[in-house]
Amino acid sequence: MPMILNEEQNMLKDQAKAFCTDEVPIGQLRKLRDDDSADGFDRDTWSSMVELGWAGIPFPEEHGGLAFGYKGLGVVTEETGRTLAASPLFATVWVGGTILNLGGSDAQKAALLPGVASGEKLLALALEESHRHSPYGISTTATKSDAGYTISGSKKFVLDGHVADQLVVAARTSGSAGEREGISLLLVDRAADGVSVTRTKMVDSRNAANIELEGVQVGADALIGAEGQGADILDRALDIARIGISAEMLGAAQECFDRTIAYLKEREQFGVPIGSFQALKHRAANMFCELELSRSCVLEALTALDEDRTPEEVAKLASLTKAKVGETFHTVSREGIQMHGGIGMTDEFDIGFFIKRAAVTEQTFGDQSFHRNRYGELEGY
Repeated sequence: MPMILNEEQNMLKDQAKAFCTDEVPIGQLRKLRDDDSADGFDRDTWSSMVELGWAGIPFPEEHGGLAFGYKGLGVVTEETGRTLAASPLFATVWVGGTILNLGGSDAQKAALLPGVASGEKLLALALEESHRHSPYGISTTATKSDAGYTISGSKKFVLDGHVADQLVVAARTSGSAGEREGISLLLVDRAADGVSVTRTKMVDSRNAANIELEGVQVGADALIGAEGQGADILDRALDIARIGISAEMLGAAQECFDRTIAYLKEREQFGVPIGSFQALKHRAANMFCELELSRSCVLEALTALDEDRTPEEVAKLASLTKAKVGETFHTVSREGIQMHGGIGMTDEFDIGFFIKRAAVTEQTFGDQSFHRNRYGELEGY
């Protein structure tokens, strides 16, 4: 499969760009923040996204999906990144839906994936237990009984945790925190007895929550995959999610760059546009090159998913892409603030929203240091 978009994917990208520009501008995120929206996203807008088919893009047709591939979902996600659109697309489709699609039983897929594709079911992955990404650092326990499992523990930075209908909880059925073996994935109803959800106010206005689980009872049919082997599903799903968040970051970085270039052309100093100054030209050229390199990484990673390449190759591409795009977004968002000058620090200008989003997405499922180290280990260093 070539590392370019085909005609249908380009049409989808154009559709997503028009929709996000017209229906989900950054002003909507600003309003959600200022109104202290209980959901953190607009449900009518989410319904419109679902009607366009976005929630079902990567899933099989027998479960209500479109089977259009992750490259299709990637171009849509890139456009949502441009306007910092608030929606359950990432947590529900890229993360939760992917876990079910990869490791769920036939009964679980039949029960939940059609609801995900139709926008009726929202999912969230309850994974992290500390302030840093540690996919195997699971201390939450799931004790087996005749009736199923009893889950106890706490989770942090659960994206969309306060609005999700179902939680995918990573819990330990054996072993100790830090060990890959012994992790199990379990479906938990957010409204179940013993589940306590506290929404957190993220600096970028993204939805997240801290979750406490105290003696939560689930049946044996809540187990996703084999007991103690959840890491096999989790590793693959996290790599897909990392590629997905990288597509979103690419869109946000590109929009930040475009806005900065437009400002350089219109802002005058000493009677000329500041974009004519050589030092700023060099900095802008560097950002352009880094964005093009990042775009190539994202396209190659999305292509690898649709070509169903080996988990090892996808893992390398996921870490390479997350590290590179994270570095680029970090640079472009900060350069954008600096090139706007003092006015860029004011809330009146939208450019400040991008540096906040960069700060959060850089940490989501592993920062640059995590993925550089992981890439080195995967390459045998």
